[in-house]
Amino acid sequence: MSPAQKVGQLFMGGVHVVGGADGSAQASLSVLRRHHVGSVILMGPTTAGMPAVRAVTDRADQLAQDVGARRIGTLVSADQEGGQVQPLRGPGFTDIPSALAQGGFGGPRLQRNAAVWAGELRRAGIRLDLAPVADVVSSDLGRANGPIGRYDRQFGSTAEAVAGHDAAFIKGFGQAGVLTTLKHFPGLGGVRGNTDTTPQVTDTTTDRAFDGLTAFREGVTAGARFVMISLATYTRIDPAHQAVFSSVVIQDMLRKELGFDGVVISDDLGNAAAVKAIPPGRRALAFLRAGGDLVLSVNAGHIPAMTSAVLAALGDEPALRAHVEQSVRRVLAAKQEAGLLRCAG
Repeated sequence: MSPAQKVGQLFMGGVHVVGGADGSAQASLSVLRRHHVGSVILMGPTTAGMPAVRAVTDRADQLAQDVGARRIGTLVSADQEGGQVQPLRGPGFTDIPSALAQGGFGGPRLQRNAAVWAGELRRAGIRLDLAPVADVVSSDLGRANGPIGRYDRQFGSTAEAVAGHDAAFIKGFGQAGVLTTLKHFPGLGGVRGNTDTTPQVTDTTTDRAFDGLTAFREGVTAGARFVMISLATYTRIDPAHQAVFSSVVIQDMLRKELGFDGVVISDDLGNAAAVKAIPPGRRALAFLRAGGDLVLSVNAGHIPAMTSAVLAALGDEPALRAHVEQSVRRVLAAKQEAGLLRCAG
């Protein structure tokens, strides 16, 4: 693979789905193609249903790259949690209940339902769901928790409840051949501000012994291949860096302490208010230098500056070059598991 192809594998860009592969979707895909981007997140909301979504994923498949005798497919993802966070709706898609409602299901029932929801995504050409949420929101905080509790995105208010439902969700998706993403490490359940809309969101209580980490640990054991990193700052873990830019969070806690060897993906580094003050290229570099693998930007327009910054830095940073090689391997291993890496012809 060329340096540009390798770097492109470390990015996921947003593509809007309205009624199908319209002008907006095609414009975003053209940007991603020029920069060899290997993964896509489908942005809604849409109620157009399966045919419209499939039209976009078929277009996204054209981003696939032939490298030697191998064909590297496009990893298409969605943020399909349920409840208020279900961007893909309409004919062919179940109206998924909120995670809080799912928390009332027993494990076997949730696993069965999750396999059905995952099967719908796979038929739509989607091989990765950016779910489940592993954040634990205490009953005391509840809806005052802006990013999670306000939208009923949590399975429950205890680490034990969340961990069991995370595992059932992940196993159900695995049965249908769709990969899953635990989020938002090390947890957004203790904050009030939403990092999508609020700058400088800070957690002053979570530490490295926080019992809510059990939900992430159990999710990793259950087979989650991706973990998404939060954009908040944790003063009792690494007060100098947002989690997404913290080697303490990514390398020490997630890699070493939890033993996670899959793909570390950022929360949105495109439009989120939490990173708006940082130039796009610096966002991507800071995440990769901290140990991240896959840069997520829902705004495809930021991809050129991000990939260019990483390519420019490779020549002067041997450590970054080595990390990029390792991250590409992790992404390709996930693609192979999803059936997206195969011999050409």
